[in-house]
Amino acid sequence: MAFKQFERTSLQLSMGIVLSFLCASVTYADTLAPANPATVDACVALASNADRLACYDSVFKPAALPVVQAAVIPEPVKKIDQPAVQPETFKEKVVDTVSNIKVIGKAPTLEPTTSLLDQRWELSEKSKLGVWNIRAYQPVYLLPVFWTSDKNEFPSSPNPNNTVTDAQNLKSTESKFQISLKTKAWENIFGNNGDLWVGYTQSSRWQTFNAEESRPFRETNYEPEASLMFRTNYELLGLDGRLLGVTLNHQSNGRSDPLSRSWNRVIFNVGLERGNFALMLRPWIRLEEDSKDDNNPDMEDYIGRGDLTAFYKWKQNDFSLMLRHSLKGGDDSHGAVQFDWAFPISGKLRGHFQLFNGYGESLIDYNHRATYAGLGVSLLNWY
Repeated sequence: MAFKQFERTSLQLSMGIVLSFLCASVTYADTLAPANPATVDACVALASNADRLACYDSVFKPAALPVVQAAVIPEPVKKIDQPAVQPETFKEKVVDTVSNIKVIGKAPTLEPTTSLLDQRWELSEKSKLGVWNIRAYQPVYLLPVFWTSDKNEFPSSPNPNNTVTDAQNLKSTESKFQISLKTKAWENIFGNNGDLWVGYTQSSRWQTFNAEESRPFRETNYEPEASLMFRTNYELLGLDGRLLGVTLNHQSNGRSDPLSRSWNRVIFNVGLERGNFALMLRPWIRLEEDSKDDNNPDMEDYIGRGDLTAFYKWKQNDFSLMLRHSLKGGDDSHGAVQFDWAFPISGKLRGHFQLFNGYGESLIDYNHRATYAGLGVSLLNWY
C-alpha cells in the first residue's frame, strides 16, 4: 500500500516537472517571438504595457518608403576629333584641291537657273546633260558688212618665208561670219566634278564686194581645242568663282607659205560671275616650235599672253567686251579690244554689232593694227 502511494506520488511529481518545463518553454518562446497581432483589438488584449506598446507600433508604423536613387545624369560624350582623311590617289587630290579653293569666302550656292557660267558649262549636277550634246561655244553670227580702216595688203612676219612681197588687191569692206560649237566628251572625270569638252571655232573674212578678184575668201581661221573644266565655289572681290579649267588650243589659217600662220597654246581658264555679269580670265602659254618652222615667232608680242572677257545680259541684249595685251612695255606693248552686242530685232531674230581695234583681228593680221566694224545677225546665243 505504501509502495503504490509512493509510485503515484513519484508519477505525479514527474508529470508536474514535465508540465512546468513545457510552460517555461512556451513562456520563453512567447517572450522571444515578436508581437505581430493583425488588428488593434489584439493589441488591447495584451496585458504587458511594453508588449502592447510594441503592438501599437507595429500596427501604426508607416510603411517604409522605397529608397529612390538619384537619377544618374550621364556625362556628355566628348567628341573625339578624327583626323581628316587625306586624299591619296591623284583623282582624290584633284577633287580636294578644286573643291576647297579658298580666296576670301565661300560663294552662294550655285543656281542652275540663274548662273551664266553654269548654263554655259553645265557645272552643277542639275545642269549636266550628258555627253555628245552639241551646243554653242563662242558667238555665232553672220556680218554681211565688215569694214576695216586699214587693209593689210602686205602681210609680213619675222620669218622671211612668211612675208608677202606682192600687194594683194583687197577691198576695205567685206563680209565676216563665225561658227563655234562645243560638246562634252567625258563627264564627271573626278568624282562629281571635272568635264572634258571639245570645241571648234571657225571664222572667215570673205571679199564679197571684190568682183575683180572673183570674191575670194581673204582669211579663214580654224581653231580646234580640248578643255578640262572644273566647278569651283569661292568669292573674290564681290564675284563668285565658279569655273577653273585648262585648254589645249590650236589655231591656224590652213594656208601655204608665205600666208601660213599658226600656233599652239595651253590656256588657263578662270570664270567668275554675279547675277547677269560674268568674267572670264584666260592667260596662256605658247608651245614653242622650231624657229625655221615658226610662221610667226613674235605672235605673243602682238596677239598677247592672255585675254579678259566681260559679259553682261540686260533684258534680251547681250554685251561683251574683250581685252588682251602682250603684257610687255615699250615697243612690245601691243593689244586689242573688241566689243560685241547682240540685240533683239523681231521674235527670235537677233542683230549683231561688232567693233574691234588693235592687233590680230585674224591670224594673217596678227601684227597689223586696224579698226574693224561689222553689222549683221546673231545666229545662236552663247550665254
